[in-house]
Amino acid sequence: MSDFDIDRQLVRRHFGRAARSYEQHDALQREVQQLLLERLGFYLEPPERVIDVGAGTGRGTALLKKRWPKAQVLALDLALPMLQAAKSHVAWLKPFQRVCAEATALPLPDHSVDVLHSNLCFQWIDDLPALFGECVRVLKPGGLLVFSTFGPDTLRELRAAWAAVDQQSHVSRFLDMHDVGDAMVSAGLRDPVLDVDRYTLTYSEPRALLKELQGLGATHADRARERHLTGKSHYRAMLAAYEQMRVDGRIPATWEVVTAHAWGPPPGQSRRMSGGGEIASFSVDSLRGSRRR
Repeated sequence: MSDFDIDRQLVRRHFGRAARSYEQHDALQREVQQLLLERLGFYLEPPERVIDVGAGTGRGTALLKKRWPKAQVLALDLALPMLQAAKSHVAWLKPFQRVCAEATALPLPDHSVDVLHSNLCFQWIDDLPALFGECVRVLKPGGLLVFSTFGPDTLRELRAAWAAVDQQSHVSRFLDMHDVGDAMVSAGLRDPVLDVDRYTLTYSEPRALLKELQGLGATHADRARERHLTGKSHYRAMLAAYEQMRVDGRIPATWEVVTAHAWGPPPGQSRRMSGGGEIASFSVDSLRGSRRR
């Protein structure tokens, strides 16, 4: 796996600052949301509890509530300003709850969630065993996990433009689909299915892409990033390198999107441990009556 290390406090701060501007720049996020809505069709029963992890401004959460109006639907996000902005999507007849929480520490009981949904959030979490271990913990046996995340080809043009200037870290890195799939299997998730799609968005100039990334809160958050301000000469050199990539008068930016779904494991199914070996868990109730007298 990649050795990248994400600064979660910086992620929280970036997305908190972007709460008011996010929906001015989220065209790709809305497109990917449609792919996730299609995967929700695999869940055939009416769910009791649905959670949207990394809900942002709640646009996707509102769609989940519209799909399952009788379910308890919760929007969870790391950044409180995002959840405050999500109030605009809370309908009077179909309200959903908003909870400030981290994806690796969900404030929910074990095996209490029927559907766990997350749209383009998991790429900001570097501890995949903790992330998918938490998904397994809260999902009911047979519950559905459906999510999207960015792959390593995302923003490859911007990364190449910076690489032409220096060898420092300027663009966030993202894990390969195979690393994500391996982590899902190791956590004990059943029958994972992953797909990858590539989108090319175009811009009038490189600065327009950078403005969009800032408006989304999707800016560099690796701990390996340079801690000092980038000099104007370096910045101009990067822009010049990016200009050489123009196609038909436009600046391209690649987004590699991984979409996936899997199922909560049955009680007692073993899962791999990070240090080797496997562990299985059972509820106390399931063990009652097995003791000999």
